[in-house]
Amino acid sequence: MLGDFITRSLLMLLGYAYPAFECYKIVEKNKVEIEELRFWCQYWIIVAMLTVTERFADIFISWLPMYGEMKLAFIIYLWYPKTKGTGYVYEVLLRPYVAKHETDIDRKLLELRARVWDLAIFYWQHCAKFGQTTFVQMLQFLAAQSARMPSHGGSEKEVEEGKSTRQDSKKSAQATPSTTINHDISQPSIPKHVQMQAENGFITSPDSKAGPEGDGENQLHAVRLRLRRSNSRPDQ
Repeated sequence: MLGDFITRSLLMLLGYAYPAFECYKIVEKNKVEIEELRFWCQYWIIVAMLTVTERFADIFISWLPMYGEMKLAFIIYLWYPKTKGTGYVYEVLLRPYVAKHETDIDRKLLELRARVWDLAIFYWQHCAKFGQTTFVQMLQFLAAQSARMPSHGGSEKEVEEGKSTRQDSKKSAQATPSTTINHDISQPSIPKHVQMQAENGFITSPDSKAGPEGDGENQLHAVRLRLRRSNSRPDQ
């Protein structure tokens, strides 16, 4: 039993290569003989039908022993000069069936061609829309990535300056409340009766000065003395 590889190689050589070369010689003759040309046309019709049907037949009958060898023997039978089985197979088996169903075959082939054309147009439009959408998304992604990237000129310096300014602003924001609190704490509150006496001019000092400026300084000095005395009394 021949191997599968050897069988397929012989089918390609004896079923396609050799008949193609014979057709070439007939076509290139000065005087083409109609019978020989008709014979090889019939042969290629039969081979085309076998190629189509064997794709389905191999699923069901490929398990038969010597299946590949039988196909090879049938191909040789079709073109062998002593047998020339092409004429018999074409005239007895193929031609009557095709002539009987020729109209239905033409109609089905036209419908199939129209459906295939519509399907090809549909897939072409779908692929074009998908490709356009994908292209736009890629452009948007590249634009977003380029916008996120910093500029080349002095980029590191700008980043460092931005960090330093942010840190300074944070420090100033943290320092401002503390200074105000310390300022408020450093200045003690003045009692209301002392403020009223200072405003009415009841508190005076021996070092008072004349004039409006001296009055203000004397009042401030008197308020300080009053606060010191009021703070020292509890200790006594």
